[in-house]
Amino acid sequence: RTAMPIYEYQAKEKKKSCKHCAEGFDVIQQIADRHVEVCPECSSSVVRIISVPSVGASKANFDDRAKSSGFHKLKKIGKGEYEKQY
Repeated sequence: RTAMPIYEYQAKEKKKSCKHCAEGFDVIQQIADRHVEVCPECSSSVVRIISVPSVGASKANFDDRAKSSGFHKLKKIGKGEYEKQY
């Protein structure tokens, strides 16, 4: 299974757009897919926004989800020594 990137789009001209594209919207696409050129709701011209990828960071409380699944966070206390964080 191949992960597909999420692309962000926004209206070229906010005055000629709907709320959906004026605020921006996301599209999951394959890299080889054509870029979206118009808003799917109002047909206004849109441009792809270049944004910083989220690598290794989670906005959804990853630590809490990991703990609830039985994983423990470790803290380094010395050379080759770790202790569980509760």
